[in-house]
Amino acid sequence: MKVLVLDNVSEKAVAVLKENGIEADVSPTLPLEELCAKIPAYDGMIVRSQTKVTAEVIDAAKNMKVIGRAGVGVDNIDVNAATRKGIIVMNAPDGNTISTAEHTVAMIMALARNVPQAHASLKEGKWDRKKYTGVEVNGKTLGIIGMGRIGTEVARRMQGMGMNILVMDPFLTTEKATMTGVRLVDLDTLLAEADFITIHTPLTAETKGLINAENLKKVKKGVRIINCARGGIVDENALADAIEAGVVAGAALDVYSEEPPTNRRLIELPQVVVTPHLGASTAEAQVNVAVDVAVEMSRALKGEPFKNAVNIPSVRPEVLNALRPYFSLAEKLGMLAIQLVDGRLERVEVEYFGEIAGYEAAPLTNLVLKGVLMRVMEEEVNLVNAAFLAKQRGIKISERKETADKDYNNRIVVRAFANGDQRVVAGTLFREKDERVVEIDGYHFEVVPHGNLIIAPHLDQPGIIGQVGNILGAAGINIAFMQVGRKEVGGTAIMVLTVDNPVPEEIVKKIAEVKGIKSARLVEL
Repeated sequence: MKVLVLDNVSEKAVAVLKENGIEADVSPTLPLEELCAKIPAYDGMIVRSQTKVTAEVIDAAKNMKVIGRAGVGVDNIDVNAATRKGIIVMNAPDGNTISTAEHTVAMIMALARNVPQAHASLKEGKWDRKKYTGVEVNGKTLGIIGMGRIGTEVARRMQGMGMNILVMDPFLTTEKATMTGVRLVDLDTLLAEADFITIHTPLTAETKGLINAENLKKVKKGVRIINCARGGIVDENALADAIEAGVVAGAALDVYSEEPPTNRRLIELPQVVVTPHLGASTAEAQVNVAVDVAVEMSRALKGEPFKNAVNIPSVRPEVLNALRPYFSLAEKLGMLAIQLVDGRLERVEVEYFGEIAGYEAAPLTNLVLKGVLMRVMEEEVNLVNAAFLAKQRGIKISERKETADKDYNNRIVVRAFANGDQRVVAGTLFREKDERVVEIDGYHFEVVPHGNLIIAPHLDQPGIIGQVGNILGAAGINIAFMQVGRKEVGGTAIMVLTVDNPVPEEIVKKIAEVKGIKSARLVEL
């Protein structure tokens, strides 16, 4: 086996490969043409962010089995092209956990004690002790939004410094929170009680602009806000307004909506501490991610169990081939279920009916969990780590199989349970490739799970569908598809609309206010 190591990846990764009997050739970053000419000779490649592993490169990689990214993000790798060709793509999500957690702690302390401002003042020859009086963190309350790996490490460190910890995380159970010595609360409680707020979530539709003008009205006066997670979670202009108004005492930012940032209003406020996206920038983190990916790549190339694959699970090829047509459907059912259920998720049950019940279902269950978790998790969620991440947060997972199904050759049913709320969705394939959602909460449909869907339980009576159509039409939103599922005439029915454009929240609220409609929500698939 031969592996090409590019982008100045740590030499310790090369040592790991050689220890496992794998030949490693080290090269600087190569131009596209040269890389395409060189790559056919290799079974694996390790890159950082400089090399763009495009579809053209993957097409030229005649013998490629594994592509490894010495880091977390795989934006520079065409994962779809690799998957289509049967190439495993893996990353190293754990290697920078400590680095980012420590940077967050450093930012909290720098913010509390005005370290950068005092440093700059003294460098200028001033001696302003009173001006830069800070606050202690001991006895203060730290609110953590997102209790993943990094959030957990931050909590441990700040508990050691005497802080009380509040956590807002829809996937952390009360039992797990109690075990780690934190108090699980909703967002409004965290905003109202925290002296410091640190963010550790991914940037999703749900978290974009989470710290906005509306939520900043709910914070405790004098709060300090830290973001070392993702740019865009904080509305930077709204935060600047809150600081200038004296509501927020200060902020520490490592990430920005645009990088490098062109909007410098927030950055230039004297109460704001900033760094240029340094969370993972330590010598140790760069070594850790390189070693991690080399270890897992060695296992994959030797046919041993491995983790951190972002595209395919570690199962027998014949099982993968049988289940592969259902991969996308399983993930979308998970995405649909989590967007329908209300409250903190406690349990996910997946049922398989028909021929697919005869196979090892772990890949499909993991894809359901990936769909459930990927919208709210800070970490990369994939086929390998989805079940681990769910269990880590105390979410119970179960499977049931039944080889007979009176209605379909194959069917997947997903049940999501949260705080007493239960939602059920089911899907199947028509003609072995056409995905359909065929059930929501006992109501039957044939809905294509794609794009923007509006789901509205309502009374089965004349005029309701027309009113909804008028609201969307007035907003310039085209209805591409509509179905209604009902159990009896005049009872409760569920309307499912597929629309061509994203639907603003105020339009969804207007639909929910139509007489006879019980609720309305937008689902993105």
